[in-house]
Amino acid sequence: MIDGLVAGRLMGDVSRRVDKSGRTFVVARVLARNRADEEFIVNVIAFDAAPCADLLALADGDAIALAGALTPKVWTDKQGIARPSLDLIAQRVLAGRDSGEVSH
Repeated sequence: MIDGLVAGRLMGDVSRRVDKSGRTFVVARVLARNRADEEFIVNVIAFDAAPCADLLALADGDAIALAGALTPKVWTDKQGIARPSLDLIAQRVLAGRDSGEVSH
């Protein structure tokens, strides 16, 4: 995994889920852009209470910046084109809905 920082816009609603052992976690998707201005999807998961709460306070389309462990991935769209994506285990939500300041 790679330590990284990702900024973009939230895609859809954030979802709280429960694993088989009863632990709560949160999942979200972020639309980000690279230096070539290409869009890519970041699949976000958070386990710790602070980033979970911060993510749940956001809505579709909100600007967001996240820090955490990144794993690069590739997926194939309906036209058969390989597209980049990232999986991110969020450790901190750095910017969100009402502030540009660091939270937590």
